[in-house]
Amino acid sequence: QIDPKDYTFSGLKDETVGRLPGKVAGQQFVIQDCENCKIYIFDHSATITIDDCVNCQIFLGPIKGSVFFRDCKDCKCVVACQQFRTRDCRKLEVFLCCATQPIIESSTGMKFGCFQYYYPELALQFKDAGLSIFNNTWSNIHDFTPVSGENNWGLLPETAVVQDYVPLPSSEELKAVRISTDAAKSIIPVTRGQRQKNSDESCLAVFFAGDYTTANARKLIDEMTSKGFQLVQTKEVLMKAEDAHRVFQQSASEFIPLLEKGPVVALEFNGDGAVEQCRSTINEVFSGTKVFVSESKASASQDVDNFYNFADMQMGM
Repeated sequence: QIDPKDYTFSGLKDETVGRLPGKVAGQQFVIQDCENCKIYIFDHSATITIDDCVNCQIFLGPIKGSVFFRDCKDCKCVVACQQFRTRDCRKLEVFLCCATQPIIESSTGMKFGCFQYYYPELALQFKDAGLSIFNNTWSNIHDFTPVSGENNWGLLPETAVVQDYVPLPSSEELKAVRISTDAAKSIIPVTRGQRQKNSDESCLAVFFAGDYTTANARKLIDEMTSKGFQLVQTKEVLMKAEDAHRVFQQSASEFIPLLEKGPVVALEFNGDGAVEQCRSTINEVFSGTKVFVSESKASASQDVDNFYNFADMQMGM
């Protein structure tokens, strides 16, 4: 028998509370009427609603469905979810991983950054919540109620550090979770999203489904970012043969047989010399693994557009 009290934080003031990995286990959770609290849900859940909270710092592990903030103000959050919505909120700062386009409504002073977080159980919690670590549209905000001449939302500074916003828990019970907020360790690859690109050269790399797809994609991200290139966006999506023709053009036939194994993982890197560096890294590090990589600077931006236009249609963006 499930007791709703175990899945609710209500009417708290000046407290640090949370749930350890395994304690929510896919249930829905409610947070309401909390003030000056630090709240940590280190588990996956079905949906979460957050109502009438003021000056709280909140971490929410992977949410299979939606998270909905209503009538909240001055809160700082780290959130991973399928759908993100706010209504009648003021001044929320959110490090976000969201599989679909985040929506704000009647909300002002909203600031967004890319989710950056790690603890050992988090990867499995993403799987249990049915979320891909590569599908994150954190910066592609839709404002339902725009006001002409005003901007209700913006992006956090690129140098923003999670711990300055949502500090690590200080209570003995929650300290047991082995957290790192180091961007390089983040379970979600940290992307530039909609920020201005530094270069007019991008490169598309696409890994095909297999036992090491995630590890290979992470390895390429590490190799490229360590050389100063920037990861703009990532995507995990199923492709069909006709999609391959549209995206891979003349080299489609060599990749079509690989599509039946499952979704592809695509990465867009940006920086002068990205194509050449990406191609040489693939040859050196991934010889024997079939990877699609843009062939030249000239074709690369078209590759990126072709892939993400197709992917956005797939994801219903």
